[in-house]
Amino acid sequence: MVRLLVIRHGKTDWNLKKKIQGRTDIPLSDLGRAELDKMRLPSEFAGFNCTSSPLKRTRETAELLGAKNLKIEPALIEMNWGEWEGETLSDLRAKYGGEFKYNEARGINMTPPGGESPADVVARLKPWLQGLEADTIAVTHKGVIRALKSLAYNWDMTDKAPVSFDWATGHLFEVSPDGGLRPLRINIAMEDA
Repeated sequence: MVRLLVIRHGKTDWNLKKKIQGRTDIPLSDLGRAELDKMRLPSEFAGFNCTSSPLKRTRETAELLGAKNLKIEPALIEMNWGEWEGETLSDLRAKYGGEFKYNEARGINMTPPGGESPADVVARLKPWLQGLEADTIAVTHKGVIRALKSLAYNWDMTDKAPVSFDWATGHLFEVSPDGGLRPLRINIAMEDA
């Protein structure tokens, strides 16, 4: 059984402003760094391989949490939010009205103009999941973790998530050979530094 622990990156200035980051390569904010300076990866996962998205905020998060021999994994890059990157959800709802509401209601098939849907993210992650041969920590993004959550819980994102994830914690899954996921433990706190 291969296990996968997923962790979201620390806070950025755009997170604090509720802006959609997508693939815009925003570094951690001073607050994000300060919070991560007080945390470490849970020692029970010390033998896991460490991977992260190629974006700065995830690499820096992994390093601050004490990840060793970090491998960059392109499949873990954030969902491409296309023309919506840099916007807030409230601004998009005001700007596009019913058109945006219709797109949001599509759940896992919601696709920003020039971007990718959560279903596209799942399709991008499946080959990577199928290729995992050892227990792995993945420091990644909310959009990627939500896509993994949709896979693990058979959630189409058209209604409230079946389980609430604390974005400052880790989430542990068992990966099946076909790239499926089964939740093992969620909301695993980081250890104090």
